[in-house]
Amino acid sequence: MTKSNLKVQNIVATTSLGKPVSLTQLAKSQANTEYNPEQFPGLVLRIKEPKSAVLVFSSGNLVCTGTKSIAQVKEVISQVIKQIGKIGVKITQQPKITVQNIVASGSINLNLNLNILALQLENTEYEPEQFPGLVYKLDEPTATFLLFSNGKLVCTGTKNKQQLEDSMKQLNKNIREAIARSK
Repeated sequence: MTKSNLKVQNIVATTSLGKPVSLTQLAKSQANTEYNPEQFPGLVLRIKEPKSAVLVFSSGNLVCTGTKSIAQVKEVISQVIKQIGKIGVKITQQPKITVQNIVASGSINLNLNLNILALQLENTEYEPEQFPGLVYKLDEPTATFLLFSNGKLVCTGTKNKQQLEDSMKQLNKNIREAIARSK
């Protein structure tokens, strides 16, 4: 099996600014926001470049989504800090960013018999009448894969590049073993 060509599609990261933020003030001062406190306690701040969305909570906690690299996450957070500065909230130290989830897509360049994999691998869900992909959960490293018969895949649940690569290696090994057992 050849090396996968994984491409990061989305990184979900969190941080805390360590200071409270007036969401009402932020919503009034920034056009790129959505704030409906009756429906959701956070404010959505849309960033054009790199294209992303940040949930801002009154506690100063942030959830950043839509970026494709850690460099982009840092860029987005610094833009948010600038925008929050406009309403008088000064953030002096660089907040610590924690990656919660990486979503990547790719292919293992192999046609897969999902029926066989569903039988041979543990922790799978496969209901082709409802969804054409097989859901496969890896325990070590922790990752969840969507596998399709054409070899394309989506991986979610990893928190860094190394975990992503390790989970792909484990997936490749498990698929090879499952195919060998089924023969």
